[in-house]
Amino acid sequence: MQKTILIVTDNLPDQINGVVTTFKNIEPYAARDGYRIEYINPTYFKYIDCPRYPEVKLSWPWRLGKMIEKINPDHIHIATEGPNGIAASNYCWRNNLVYNTSYHTKFPEILKNNYYIPESLTYAYMRWFHRHSGRVLTTTESMVQDLTSHGLRSDIIAWTRGVNRENLKPTVDRLDRCKDSKPVVLYAGRVSHEKNLDVLCKLHTKYTIKIVGDGPYRTSLEKRYPEVEFLGYKSGNDLANCYIQADVFAFPSVADTFGIVIIEAMSTGTPIAAYPVTGPIDIITQNVSGYMDEDLSVAIDKCLELDRTQVKQDSEKWTWDNCWRIFRDNLLPISNNK
Repeated sequence: MQKTILIVTDNLPDQINGVVTTFKNIEPYAARDGYRIEYINPTYFKYIDCPRYPEVKLSWPWRLGKMIEKINPDHIHIATEGPNGIAASNYCWRNNLVYNTSYHTKFPEILKNNYYIPESLTYAYMRWFHRHSGRVLTTTESMVQDLTSHGLRSDIIAWTRGVNRENLKPTVDRLDRCKDSKPVVLYAGRVSHEKNLDVLCKLHTKYTIKIVGDGPYRTSLEKRYPEVEFLGYKSGNDLANCYIQADVFAFPSVADTFGIVIIEAMSTGTPIAAYPVTGPIDIITQNVSGYMDEDLSVAIDKCLELDRTQVKQDSEKWTWDNCWRIFRDNLLPISNNK
């Protein structure tokens, strides 16, 4: 008999981010194992863009509880800590329903960076939000330790990510790329202030810097760094072509919990230059699939010496099948009667 998993999220279904990407990619594996995934997202309500962070949607989740009752799920997973997440967790708590949550984004650090809100306040909110969760799924073991150090007392589980290799196949050979006198260094992802992209863009005199993606910080970066190539959003084969034709993939963020783009780039053989922070330290095998250093330029130079075949081989352990299995094995029934 097919079981229903309800995912409550504050993200739109067509957004390009780690939350949406994760659930889209585990859907086929859920169906294979006899599960059906339903969503409650901001499209069901009136919503506005969050000021200075338009990717986050602030909705008015009117009668969300009635929607949960109509769906009648076997399992509930609350994916985000926004208005929909609050409404769903409060409904579940009031009705003695068991649910899981996940922690995808370091919002305390982002809110401090964007709005100057002290991290102590937002971590207090995170402790409050996840306090009744049966299990909190986060991205890596280092994030489990990080959340524990900030006082979360729930059962916290490391939840891996994967690469959709069928949709991420290069259609060009690495040797087909335009020859450049400088190494080509690529970044892909959201173009926002908290991604620390200024550090990368300042290296344009030493490397050819290319940025795939879009976001609220793009216009500012384009004005300050006209030498940097901004390529906009790419997906599928086009994104894979960008990965394979780069000499190094740079991940300058110090506020991410994982970075799916890291393992995507690795799957094409492109080594990763990053800081030794949560996310990269759990993904990169130092001096094999990439290099981490407090000086990003040093990390990039070290990556230029790496064997791309070994980089690609090191990426093969990251699969969406394994991501789904961890998610499935930690699902909890919403009540003893289900």
